[in-house]
Amino acid sequence: MKKKVIVACGGAVATSTIAANKIVELAKNNGIDVDICQVRISEIESNLDGACLIVTTSKVKRDYGVPLITGMPFISGVGVAKTEKAILEVLQG
Repeated sequence: MKKKVIVACGGAVATSTIAANKIVELAKNNGIDVDICQVRISEIESNLDGACLIVTTSKVKRDYGVPLITGMPFISGVGVAKTEKAILEVLQG
């Protein structure tokens, strides 16, 4: 069964694309079938249906009732392993 992951940034173009590609690669390497929904931060709420995880590349303080992980380590290169571990815990859980 595919797991829906919302990947969001300010414009739904640059940083979210980098994060989305890393999540697809991580999921593939771990045998997890994901469906990436790439949106702007302002569009998260309207795309929540069926989502099991939200990954953002900017700060979000709102609780959407779905696990939210910052994807900034995919951009900065700092803390990538910790972020990948957190994402896998949600997707495999």
